Amino acid sequence: MSGMTSVEHEEQVELDGGERFLDRETSWLQFNQRVLQLAEDDTLPLLERARFLAIFASNLDEFFMVRVAGLKRRIATGMAVRTASGLQPREQLEAIGALAHELSDRHARVFQDAVRPLLASEGITVVRWDELAQHEQDRLHEMFRDQVFPVLTPLAVDPAHPFPYISGLSLNLAVVIRNTKTQKEHFARVKVPPLLPRFIAVEETAAGAAAVEPAHADPYKSRFVPLEDIIAAHLDQLFPGMDVLASHSFRVTRNEDLEVEEDDAENLLQALEKELMRRRFGPPVRLEVDEDVDDHVLDLLVRELGVVDSEVYKLPAPLDLRGLNLVADLERSELRFPPFFTGTHRDLTEGVETSKPGDILAAMRARDILLHHPYDSFSTSVQAFLEQAANDPRVLAIKQTLYRTSGDSPIVDALIDAAEAGKQVLAIVEIKARFDEQANITWARKLEQSGVHVVYGIVGLKTHAKLSLVVRQEADGLRRYCHVGTGNYNPKTARLYEDLGLLTTDPVIGEDLTRLFNQLSGYAPRTRFKRLLVAPRSLRAGLIEQIEAETEHARAGRPASIAIKVNSIVDEALIDALYRASQAGVPIDVVVRGICAIRPGVPGLSETIRVRSVLGRFLEHSRVFLFGNGGEPICWIGSADMMHRNLDRRVEALTPILDRGHVAELQGLLATAMDDGTSSFHLGADGSWTRHHLDADGAPLLDLQQHTAEQRQRMRRKARRR
Repeated sequence: MSGMTSVEHEEQVELDGGERFLDRETSWLQFNQRVLQLAEDDTLPLLERARFLAIFASNLDEFFMVRVAGLKRRIATGMAVRTASGLQPREQLEAIGALAHELSDRHARVFQDAVRPLLASEGITVVRWDELAQHEQDRLHEMFRDQVFPVLTPLAVDPAHPFPYISGLSLNLAVVIRNTKTQKEHFARVKVPPLLPRFIAVEETAAGAAAVEPAHADPYKSRFVPLEDIIAAHLDQLFPGMDVLASHSFRVTRNEDLEVEEDDAENLLQALEKELMRRRFGPPVRLEVDEDVDDHVLDLLVRELGVVDSEVYKLPAPLDLRGLNLVADLERSELRFPPFFTGTHRDLTEGVETSKPGDILAAMRARDILLHHPYDSFSTSVQAFLEQAANDPRVLAIKQTLYRTSGDSPIVDALIDAAEAGKQVLAIVEIKARFDEQANITWARKLEQSGVHVVYGIVGLKTHAKLSLVVRQEADGLRRYCHVGTGNYNPKTARLYEDLGLLTTDPVIGEDLTRLFNQLSGYAPRTRFKRLLVAPRSLRAGLIEQIEAETEHARAGRPASIAIKVNSIVDEALIDALYRASQAGVPIDVVVRGICAIRPGVPGLSETIRVRSVLGRFLEHSRVFLFGNGGEPICWIGSADMMHRNLDRRVEALTPILDRGHVAELQGLLATAMDDGTSSFHLGADGSWTRHHLDADGAPLLDLQQHTAEQRQRMRRKARRR
């Protein structure tokens, strides 16, 4: 091996096939396993551990609805081609099924054996019906009568009543009843109402008021009972004249990935609405049941739902622990992360109080502004930028992409205000954003009714880029104000997601954004960009070109380095380019939150590659691409992860960071994330992840997010003293 030339070595690597890449689906489950490890961490605040249990449950639901469903569809339709990791889809399905079973059981046990008892020790109890005192049951009898019974619909199964449709992710009771006259047993299904709280606070009365004895109520005691337990205790009222023999909770996960044939759709909006209706009836991919379920009830469910044994998950009740978010929201500050207070970016506060934005457009004319959310307030930066532009009489036009936004979005309101004020407003609304399709259809129609020009992007591509362009008439002509971000224009998630954004009036970036918006709203397939890297045409090629440049720098003895921060990295062409750079001696650092197909630290292949994963109270969501460039670092930020869908089937955009101080700031961020003194997960060459969060003396390592928050606060204080 040592005698090979670099070309011979690279050819040998190519022959190694699937061993070069870790399996994508397994890697995703390992990400959720890392979330579960946070729930298991007894050094974290207790309610935050409950939150991580809820996040794990929600993540796993989506994994089955999309990834497992996709694998099953490929197998069923004969598209079972070997994956980049070398596995056939059937092998992949078996492997991830085994790991999913293991993690599901571990998740349930963490709640039952660790988090639930600790919650009880703090006066927060999740109890079953039989554990309630008589006066508590009496109170819940009233609550059931007034709030639950009227919305229940028991569905019997017999020759006159076929097995009912079970909607995806709904929680249900499988009920066995017996006719008191004929002694014949029957099966019935009762759906737990999804619009009622998953866990019911025992201390509240049916009217939602304080407990029966408020004078003696302890604010540090909270008792919850699963809603399905309350229903199960009152089944005799749903089936009068019948004996209720047993009831068991169960839950079905269905294929909810959309397939819209855009090329054949006369109207994309209508086609998507039809597909949303069809999604409700997707085939089952998982059946969760109470571990105490009767065999004959389970056999009935398996037969009627058409699932196989490997898709059945027997778990201790209560099922569906997404409801733990309700518990995690309790006002018990001593059991949660310390309060976090976002602040206005230091370059936007001159001459005003720090809690309020200044003149955003004036600040942008003075300098580029690099935003880092949630440490920099979204509402006093990006939101204020669009609101001020909407109200500025000199602003002529606003162009905006919308991928996901909140239910009461001030961004949408600003666009409507601008349109009603007579400005030209263009909104690129991505109505195919997974699981937000219906909400985005609603927003699209609301915007259209207000005079906003709404388009849905380019046929066959999702518009995932995070872009905003404001055109303003000024004394010396038109000036373009731009925002390019890594996260959605959503004020709610901006408080929970870690993201970056650039506010700039750079004329070349402004020209590029104008061209890109024209491409999205009209016909401009041959558009070229001077500074932006745009998928699907130039983004992959542009990054690989930069990686190859670093390879040449290293071979020539010049300073070379690569640092990447993304949510996921699975693109084979890009990973192979990183492998070639590693073989040339380029130090490569990768910070990845979720899926990673890179196999780091393999002799002769990836010896100089290190991979870390940072998880915490905020969702690490920013994408950064940093290259040493022979001592003159080059940096991009933007919306794209290194996945096939992002690089081939989405409109994505990366913008260069032109300010040297901003580049140094991002260098510092990535260096801290990769530092051995920072709490993180390390990926090994064998594909396993190891958590490093304590030093040799057992003291906690640096928390990157807490460190960044404190650093941002110091910068704001320093700016105020200037």
